[in-house]
Amino acid sequence: MFRLRRFLKNYKLQLTLGPVCKLIEAIFELFIPLITADIIDSGVKNGDVGYVLRQGGFMILLGALGLGFALVCQKSASVASQGFGTEVRNAMFRHINTFSHAELDKIGTPSLITRMTNDINQLQLAVAMLIRLVIRAPFLVVGAVIMAMCIDMRMSLIFLAASPLIALVLFVIMQKSVPFFKTIQKKLDTVSLISRENLSGNRVIRAFSKQEAEQARLEEQNNALSQTAIAAGRVSALLNPLTYVIAQAAIIGIVWLGAKFVNDGTLLQGQIIALVNYMTQILLAMIVVSNLVVIFTKASASAARVNEVFDTVPSVREKNTADIPIDDNAPAVAFKNVSFGYADNGYALKNISFALQKGETVGIIGGTGSGKSTLVNLIPRFYDTSDGEVFVSGANVKEYPFKQLRHQMGIVPQSAMLFAGTIQSNMLWGNPNASQDDIDKALKIAQAYEFVYQNPEGLQRPVTAGGKNLSGGQRQRLTIARALVAQPAILILDDSASALDFATDAALRKSLKEETQNMTVIMVSQRVGTVRYADKIIVLDKGELVGIGTHNDLFRTCSIYKEICLSQLKAEEVLNQ
Repeated sequence: MFRLRRFLKNYKLQLTLGPVCKLIEAIFELFIPLITADIIDSGVKNGDVGYVLRQGGFMILLGALGLGFALVCQKSASVASQGFGTEVRNAMFRHINTFSHAELDKIGTPSLITRMTNDINQLQLAVAMLIRLVIRAPFLVVGAVIMAMCIDMRMSLIFLAASPLIALVLFVIMQKSVPFFKTIQKKLDTVSLISRENLSGNRVIRAFSKQEAEQARLEEQNNALSQTAIAAGRVSALLNPLTYVIAQAAIIGIVWLGAKFVNDGTLLQGQIIALVNYMTQILLAMIVVSNLVVIFTKASASAARVNEVFDTVPSVREKNTADIPIDDNAPAVAFKNVSFGYADNGYALKNISFALQKGETVGIIGGTGSGKSTLVNLIPRFYDTSDGEVFVSGANVKEYPFKQLRHQMGIVPQSAMLFAGTIQSNMLWGNPNASQDDIDKALKIAQAYEFVYQNPEGLQRPVTAGGKNLSGGQRQRLTIARALVAQPAILILDDSASALDFATDAALRKSLKEETQNMTVIMVSQRVGTVRYADKIIVLDKGELVGIGTHNDLFRTCSIYKEICLSQLKAEEVLNQ
């Protein structure tokens, strides 16, 4: 947690004022038993009602002042803890946005969500408790012992014996329970993962009637989390009984010995009441300390997980922040001896070399797992190559600022992703200044114009998170239109027409050909019909480039491409006429 202190630098006033106010409240609290003793020994004993009322009024004043200081402390704790949580969450989100796909794959979305919510909430609670109780609780324990010594040194021996025993119980129980709390945080990640999968994939689950299996899967992990929490609870449950036994034994000792001293005339009745109150204060303060240990243990585990995110260095980093010159005469995209492998999974691409000219329509085809999506993900530098170089407009992609590189591209991923809002708000993602005509032109090219304006709301039609209120084909066409609105130099369609029927797919390809002459279009697909009329087709097999050329040439010279063609088309349909 100490490493996260930088997020508290704007809250130095609250970090100082809050504990000071709480300390003053604790001082007032320590005086209350003495005033109570004085009321009993001087007022009640002598029947002096006026004295009782005056001292009682003084107690009320101390209570009111203590309440005021407590409220100031509470406000300070709230401002500092909530501000701290907000700054950590914002900083983490900014840092996550610097990650390449490799880091996102490694940590996982569910874990990142848990860290940004549950873990930071734990840290916020720890900051609030730090301000409110970390100074107050130990001060009350020490102060109560000192006040007991001031009343009677002999009776204070009971305090000096009871306090270490209570502290020992706290130490043993916390030592046993701390490992459980660390395990609980990890199990929460698993529950979050399963919950997210089920909520986002509920249609698939229902389609396969797997509700019961998924319910059992969640229950298994939930029960594991529950059992760990129960185990921690069993250990922690011993805390109150054991501490209360020690405290009550001490109180019995105070009353028993105190009675003898009262009979001897060396101690007053009110002082006995004060000593009992001080022992109760010690007990309550110790319980607060135990709760603080639990809170800070959880916060420590959460801080380690948050720091793990901050310590993760993006594998893809900008070398330059200033735009670099673009060579208009260079190929739009060029791969030079490129190889790439995911962590611990060997090479997904091996020694790939090719060049795509500006204005070309290029198809990339190959079997499942052949490396098609991996290849196009290297162009916008979502991943960095393991070997070799990727060039865009004559410059190595590693030399570009991210903004300049990706502004040259319109990327339509395999999974059509829309964001909550309206169709218009989604269309403006790539170009916030796009006109109505720009949007309409993109919708027409993407074959989305008709279904958008068939709805009375048109571009103002609401879109739910993920575009779940639209069909798969509608989402794909809108994501293509969104990319086209930005008028990119390179358009990457990563199997983004898979949900379209053949007629719409053909109309889309025809429109792209006619309306985007100056745009380099890269179409990734497993359909021969989608890529056959491309200016150039790249054939991949097991991560290797096994053919490049036109449809007719590849059918004659590339066995892999021929096999793909014959699996989808009749022999007489294969060659372009």
